[in-house]
Amino acid sequence: MNEILVAIGAAKHLPADLYLDLGDLHPTGHGAMQLVLQVEADVITSADPRIGFVHRSAEKLFEARDYRQLMMLANRHDWVSAFSSELAIALVLEDAMGILTPERATWSRMLLAEMNRLTAGLIMLGASSSNFVHLLQHREILLDLLEQLTGSRIHPMFNRIGGIATPCTTDWLTSLSNTVRKLQDLLAGLPQEVADHFAEFAGVGCISTDQVQTFGLSGSLAWASNVSNDLRITAPYLAYEHVQEYLPTAHGDGDIPARFTLIAEHILASLLIMSHAIAWLNNAGDGPISVQLPKVVRAPELTTYGSIEGPLGTIGVLLDSIGEKTPWRLKLRTPAFATIQSFNSTLTGVPISTLVPMMQSCTFMVGDADR
Repeated sequence: MNEILVAIGAAKHLPADLYLDLGDLHPTGHGAMQLVLQVEADVITSADPRIGFVHRSAEKLFEARDYRQLMMLANRHDWVSAFSSELAIALVLEDAMGILTPERATWSRMLLAEMNRLTAGLIMLGASSSNFVHLLQHREILLDLLEQLTGSRIHPMFNRIGGIATPCTTDWLTSLSNTVRKLQDLLAGLPQEVADHFAEFAGVGCISTDQVQTFGLSGSLAWASNVSNDLRITAPYLAYEHVQEYLPTAHGDGDIPARFTLIAEHILASLLIMSHAIAWLNNAGDGPISVQLPKVVRAPELTTYGSIEGPLGTIGVLLDSIGEKTPWRLKLRTPAFATIQSFNSTLTGVPISTLVPMMQSCTFMVGDADR
């Protein structure tokens, strides 16, 4: 039995036995992480993940910012789920403060949340194989549109307590609608193409239902193992109760092809939801997009928790407030930490030669775990 120290991302600059090259563009490699693997006959028998190399103390910084400033910090630790990260905090704060957001803001948020899910899925697939590199071009078009609306391609900071920063204009909605229609035509066969391309890894890296439940896995890792824990279905928020018919059911053998295929299926589902939201916003016309807040925003004294379905899995927010203008404590429950924690179990039995597609299919962000 051999022990191998594997470096991921910037950890390649530290002593290691093997550098795991996930590709220059794959977001999982943007950060630093190590894996200590026990390998016998080229099969992994145990895995010890090591994180914390780029810790930025985001959760402690939350305690030193007033509630309006939290969005700026929230969208930085998981840089493919920025909009959804700030949305999760906004929804928890609004629930705590008893704020009802305007309906137009609710539908705009759902549109942007699915746009965020779409761009995350495109880069996770597009950076995992040269066969799908064209998906990155589609992502660039969507990021350009996001920049037109919010002023930023990566960190939108678009959510506000009680609504959103600016309305989605008619011209912008038209441009987005045209892009959505084109992508629906171009990507109609994507799930089958993905399943066929990764078919060689069938039966590899299987994650069981028990492992999903034990480690609290979510997103495509859970759905591909037949665990139906999509919060858009089980605990609808925003306007998701109106679009549940578009959401794929959980299915698959829990292996590498199943996870990649579920990502592709949810790309198509996001396009359908975006099209529905665009139509609603166009029909709704002009209207309020936020509520007026007092000069100093305070949450009442309470402890509360809320969660949403982010692009890579469940994003949960625990808020402890003592009635001041800053949170006493604000903790995040995000998918990356649970995914990395599960590696001591889910990597067992995986051939080391398939470690790259295995890690790519798990769709996690190292910065999210090192928050």
